[in-house]
Amino acid sequence: QVHLVESGGGLVQAGGSLRLSCAASGRTFSRLGLGWFRQAPGKEREFVCAISWSGRSTCAADSVKGRFTISRDNAKNTVYLQMNSLKPEDTAVYYCAATSSNHIGVLVTTGNYNYWGQGTQVTVSS
Repeated sequence: QVHLVESGGGLVQAGGSLRLSCAASGRTFSRLGLGWFRQAPGKEREFVCAISWSGRSTCAADSVKGRFTISRDNAKNTVYLQMNSLKPEDTAVYYCAATSSNHIGVLVTTGNYNYWGQGTQVTVSS
């Protein structure tokens, strides 16, 4: 069992930055594949960024690449999402997720994750 707790969400103006954190407990953090997903009202949950055990990472090409960065600190059992140049369309609930897989191709899909946090709201005003 893995317990995930997100933090760092809030209200920010367009063009601003936020850093989300997700603290994990319950399993060996260094052997978890980790991802960030988001869900806006009336829309499906979508992939944002993911990072493997070995630190290989990827982000959604069209929507966030070049603006968002995922990183992990195994000593702190925490994964981060640095979000820069925020846009109103980034407004959503952001979820952290974990899985035992180390394959980056697996980590981009919502259904491949076993564990989810409760989410943190990010609101970007225009």
